[in-house]
Amino acid sequence: MTRFLLIIITALTVAIAAPAQNIKQKFTVEKPNLEAIKKAVNDRNSPYYYPRLMKEYQRNDTLMKLDKFRHLYFGYMFQEDYNPYRPVAFKGHIPDPADNPDLTRSECDSVIALCERALDDNPFDLKRMMRLISALKMKGKNNLANIWQYKLDYILMSIVSTGTGLDEENAWYVVAPQHEYVLLNAMGLQAVNHVFYAPYYEFIQVKRPQTRGTEGYYFNIKTILDEYYRKYPEEK
Repeated sequence: MTRFLLIIITALTVAIAAPAQNIKQKFTVEKPNLEAIKKAVNDRNSPYYYPRLMKEYQRNDTLMKLDKFRHLYFGYMFQEDYNPYRPVAFKGHIPDPADNPDLTRSECDSVIALCERALDDNPFDLKRMMRLISALKMKGKNNLANIWQYKLDYILMSIVSTGTGLDEENAWYVVAPQHEYVLLNAMGLQAVNHVFYAPYYEFIQVKRPQTRGTEGYYFNIKTILDEYYRKYPEEK
């Protein structure tokens, strides 16, 4: 995890506005107004109109800041192809370069190609995004790795800026179940159990490396459940 992201997550999880290391703005914790976001991303005259926002994101620059990333991330829930349980676009295992430091250059090329393919299909496949970043660094493509790291940092900040995660009232919002675990892993935490609390909260119990005891964080998965039951009404 980058020092920049660590600073932001540490501050936001205790509900304090956090000054970024090299970004000239402060971040405050607030629940996403999903109805307002839905309206904005569907309004052609809005600076958050989703097709334009996604094009800006895909330009691989570092001009987008947290407000646009929050609209990009949560606005994805209101797009036609949104599926929180979307399968990977291809079958097969992608090795994690972080766990395989001896990958050959050819194997790194394969990881990069497969991760790019996954992200073309699902721009918020954060697990593959992390593997792409690792593979790019192993290949010495640091500029491109930094761009993807910037994207990942801001997506994770979009999540932690929605609350503290410490109780149901301040639960973090995510657009896919996978993101709960990616965030916790980025914070250096290991998920050991999860519990569902009606009507739409998930509590992930975690432990920190080299420490005793456990703690946990709450996630608001209302929209995920709504979409799941819309697709599979027989599961209600």
